[in-house]
Amino acid sequence: MAEIIGVVERLWRYPVKSTGGEQLDTVQVDERGLAGDRLYAVRDGAGRLGSGKNTPRLRHMDGLLRLGSRLGHRLDGPELLDPLGRPVADPDAFLRAFLQLEDIGLAREDAHSHFDQLPVSLLTTATLDWVREAAPCTVVDERRFRPNIVVRTPPGTPPFVEDTWFGRQAATADGSGPRFALVRASERCAMSGAPQPGLPEAPEILKALLDAHDGRLDALAEVSRPGRLSVGDSLALI
Repeated sequence: MAEIIGVVERLWRYPVKSTGGEQLDTVQVDERGLAGDRLYAVRDGAGRLGSGKNTPRLRHMDGLLRLGSRLGHRLDGPELLDPLGRPVADPDAFLRAFLQLEDIGLAREDAHSHFDQLPVSLLTTATLDWVREAAPCTVVDERRFRPNIVVRTPPGTPPFVEDTWFGRQAATADGSGPRFALVRASERCAMSGAPQPGLPEAPEILKALLDAHDGRLDALAEVSRPGRLSVGDSLALI
């Protein structure tokens, strides 16, 4: 029997990896994830992707989170937004000047995925409320955790309820929308407390997560069936 877990409260897409995203009322979900999500990244001359951290695949580019991106109804290319939310006419030239790096530009995903982990992140309001209580002296906002789907859970739902979903499937309650295979949680890093427009630096958020939950937060998922997802859709475990 299907178990209702909540209602889709907000949908987020991040057209350019590691920049701010756009809120959506409805979105097509395909095998890759939310259509257009992380479809572009800032890439350097060595092929590394702009990020908040350094790895063999990622290059730390301080300031990316101060920028925004949006696709709207287009999937042929994103709009890059400056820190005041204004569209940038020449994204590559702007990025080179803003980040003070000469070898970078916007690049569409090719053979290698732009996702750090799995393609879809679900986060509950119950867990967000816990973070707000654990870090009461800072601004806690879902944008810090970059979820795709914020799920409004019923009153009394415990924090980190996402952990109980792993190994199961989530789908719209009426069966008409996409289906997600819920796998594991994200391991959070310093980006959870990094400053971005409207949100000051807040290292206490990551400390609270490390102390209480090994730094993990959300439910990461793969898409097991494509479909359209909208704000207001009820979600169920099946």
